[in-house]
Amino acid sequence: MTKNREITIGNTIVQPGRRAEIMLPVADLYTATSLAMPVQVISGRKEGPVLFVSAAIHGDELNGVEIIRRLLNRKIIRSIRGTLIAVPIVNVHGFLNQSRYLPDRRDLNRSFPGSAKGSVAARLANLFIKKIVSAADYGVDLHTGAINRANLPQIRANLDDPRTFELARAFGAPVIIDSDLRDGSLRGCAAEMGIPILIYEAGEALRFDETSIRAGLRGIFNVMRAIGMLPEKGEAERSRKSVEPVVARATRWVRAAESGIVHNRAKLGSRVENGERLATISDPLGRRENVIRAPFDGIVIGRSNLPLAHEGDALFHLGSFRDVPQAEDVVETFAIVHEDKE
Repeated sequence: MTKNREITIGNTIVQPGRRAEIMLPVADLYTATSLAMPVQVISGRKEGPVLFVSAAIHGDELNGVEIIRRLLNRKIIRSIRGTLIAVPIVNVHGFLNQSRYLPDRRDLNRSFPGSAKGSVAARLANLFIKKIVSAADYGVDLHTGAINRANLPQIRANLDDPRTFELARAFGAPVIIDSDLRDGSLRGCAAEMGIPILIYEAGEALRFDETSIRAGLRGIFNVMRAIGMLPEKGEAERSRKSVEPVVARATRWVRAAESGIVHNRAKLGSRVENGERLATISDPLGRRENVIRAPFDGIVIGRSNLPLAHEGDALFHLGSFRDVPQAEDVVETFAIVHEDKE
């Protein structure tokens, strides 16, 4: 096996067989306090691909931070082929403020590829692209739902790219969504650079969700095996149940028809039928009640957890599948697989 090559991140050169912690400077606070993006690089002794794993591009999305922490503490990481670049907190400003956004109120995931002379968001995006993404062959970016909104573990990816589709299936989330590339997103920018990237969405902002964290950690290991960074599973691991994901043909948000208090809501991951009641919305005095119904057969892949809604608020994210009963079985199998502690 050929020896791995050295890699340079920022001003640090990491030699094969070495592990390095690197702090990439970002815009200081106005208190003159210096800030830096923490990066850990693990360079295997043997040649292989370069994979970056990132989290907290939105500063209030915490599951990914914990996934990467656990990833870096696993002994098996010491024997990888190629190089792992782990960035647990990309949006350092947002993380400190427990906010999705940067101090300039911009969304970092709409600011790529950025500019070294632009806004705070543009500068951070530019730094991440130049120092991290450009050094990698593959990427996994970890996300959650927004505040008061939870997502069933799912992969969002460009399924028109065969390599990306293969990695999406390997990850092992129950649902894969063929998601259009958005201008300014990390995924869109990486696609232009020819770098396959998966977006893992699971759980809710500002909350740890143990199932989502376990699934994300397993998913990263599955991707590392698929690209040759880790050996194939042993016999004991192969004997464990696994998830063959289903691809959503389409997704749709069901919105509140009127304002009020939300009751009797469908659970995340549940199967619903066309016309089935998802929730009811009533006024505080109980004088009227509006029923929210499913517009088609599907699975609840996202939902608002807030018991209050304004007219037009997104309440349920439904996925449409070619075989809904099969999708229901996959979601149930996924839940069983991740009941066991790592």
